[in-house]
Amino acid sequence: MAGIYIHIPFCKQRCSYCDFHFSTTFESYRSKMIDALCLELISRSEELKAEKIETLYFGGGTPSLLKESEFKAIFDSIRQNYQLGSNLEITLEANPDDIQTTSLRSWRKLGFNRLSIGLQSFREEDLKWMNRAHSAEEAKNCVLLAQSEGFNAISVDLIYGLPNLPQEVWKDHIQTVVGFGVDHVSAYCLTVEEKTLLHKKVKDGILKPSNDDEQSEQFNLLRGELKDAGYIHYEISNFCKPGKEARHNSSYWKGEKYIGIGPSAHSYSLLARRFNVANNQLYIKNITNGTTYFEQEVLSDKDRFNELLLTGLRTKWGVKINKLQDIFNLSVSFTDRLQEFKNSGQIEEIDGTLFLTDEGWLMADFIACELFEG
Repeated sequence: MAGIYIHIPFCKQRCSYCDFHFSTTFESYRSKMIDALCLELISRSEELKAEKIETLYFGGGTPSLLKESEFKAIFDSIRQNYQLGSNLEITLEANPDDIQTTSLRSWRKLGFNRLSIGLQSFREEDLKWMNRAHSAEEAKNCVLLAQSEGFNAISVDLIYGLPNLPQEVWKDHIQTVVGFGVDHVSAYCLTVEEKTLLHKKVKDGILKPSNDDEQSEQFNLLRGELKDAGYIHYEISNFCKPGKEARHNSSYWKGEKYIGIGPSAHSYSLLARRFNVANNQLYIKNITNGTTYFEQEVLSDKDRFNELLLTGLRTKWGVKINKLQDIFNLSVSFTDRLQEFKNSGQIEEIDGTLFLTDEGWLMADFIACELFEG
């Protein structure tokens, strides 16, 4: 299977914690950006000529800011140049403040069949320091509205590890989401990224981030509450009702082919990665002029081995040892380190597949990096 990711680099305002690529001043060139996205889609269709596209994902930024005509232009470029599967998953990342009856009906008409809604928190004080554009009330109402308009496949995002977030409040957030009956939950630990407003507030002592113990407690509470509610923990940050995994994102973790369209978007061809320039004007200029707008990295066997470890260990599917061996011979240092993690109860091997244990989930990235072939 193959997928297409479309990055929409527009936002109403800058969230204090976000270091993704986007612009809040885009009206003067938004039509040129849409034209450039369509040009890239058309120019890259040969890369997936032999593939059926099974997933489309509109991310950002805030793709829910696009007009119906802008979405239509992008969809036309896709449908006219790619082979689409019969069971296409089409996801739209949407902010609560953009979710209205008219927009929902427009999205449904366009073909979107899955929403990923950035709720983040149900606490007003958190949404304010995050500089989110929606209120706590909108966070609660938008999911119900989307369901009433026929969106059955809905994922919601939450953030834990927030400053001064008591366990009981975090538990209430989880229970609120469970009460919605959504089939997918993504929950991310707050990270303080450099060059963000959050980083400045932490540096200036205005906000104090949570510590490792608090984050671990909230992660474990999340896992327990969602498990009791019938959700499967299938990737470190992702939970779903049985059979409701995010197919597009799962392709990333399974190492499947995809192309990324738009400024800052990444692509993966199994043997190489491609990174589009993270500059809106330069992206538009170079796409329009037919000049290079990306960098490419050809992956070595060690790179592929390490990526398989990093992504696979994050999931319920684990990593098959024979797949690792097919890429790169297992070194003595790898097998010795692996045995140490098995002995410490952080990794288990079942039928030739490596899985993280409950304790291992808390240290997934560290464990993978320790097993990397250097």
